Amino acid sequence: MLYLVGLGLSYETDITVRGLEVVKKCKRVYLEAYTSILMAASKETLEEFYGREVVLADRELVESGSDIILENAQNDDVAFLVVGDVFGATTHTDLVIRARELGIKVEAIHNASVMNAVGACGLQLYQFGQTVSLVFFTENWRPDSFYDKIMENRKIGLHTLVLLDIKVKEQSIENMARGRLIYEPPRYMDIKTAAQQLLEIEEKRGEKCYTPNTPAIAVSRLGAPTQSFKAATLKELAEYDAGEPLHSLIIFGRQVHDLELEYVYEFVDDKEAFKKHVEEDQEFFKPPPYVPPPEDELSD
Repeated sequence: MLYLVGLGLSYETDITVRGLEVVKKCKRVYLEAYTSILMAASKETLEEFYGREVVLADRELVESGSDIILENAQNDDVAFLVVGDVFGATTHTDLVIRARELGIKVEAIHNASVMNAVGACGLQLYQFGQTVSLVFFTENWRPDSFYDKIMENRKIGLHTLVLLDIKVKEQSIENMARGRLIYEPPRYMDIKTAAQQLLEIEEKRGEKCYTPNTPAIAVSRLGAPTQSFKAATLKELAEYDAGEPLHSLIIFGRQVHDLELEYVYEFVDDKEAFKKHVEEDQEFFKPPPYVPPPEDELSD
């Protein structure tokens, strides 16, 4: 049996009781170690808490060496641990498909993830639209496919959760070309970089998906002891030091409920200025006033 076990957001103790029982009985335990990190735990603290050895599974192992993880899982219990919830990344779906092809039974044990815990910022979860990912720009690669999804969300008044890039065990182009297994230090996109990249693409596209004064919320270390939120404009967040990772960003939708706004005021520096920016932003994508057809058309 292959067990996919969600670990929650931060502590080793965030695992569910059922998840912990499963981990303790499994012959092998793998920790997916490239789509996210536990902010208040480590491999060593997990092993101490579980009483089991934990094998770090990097991107290469999960995507190219899944046979190692699934070896003899028809007979042995194997646990695959995922920070957050088990289906927070498409890679984990691929692992399930591979297991099914080999006739291996699969069971998922869910947990909290950024997708639901982000409600702690005060914005209502059912007012969120498509979630988008923002990757680190390079000198020659500045993808902007996220822009269209944010536009679609804002046109119908929905907030957008922007997940920020994580680079773990990445190789430089030079080392890849030379075949050297030398990896770059881990990198985690911060709020400042995310806001700057978003504004750069708006300037490039010029389709008025958002402006420098569009309200947003910086989400830092969600679920950790140092969790924090900062509500401000994109222009202000482009200069904001959000501290240690992990970070996410929320771009307001056109429609903001009064209860949402009242909650978010806790995270602003200037309530009146922020309220003004929200009101101005709500003019975006505002439907035109209804104009009745001419009388001659009504008579038809």
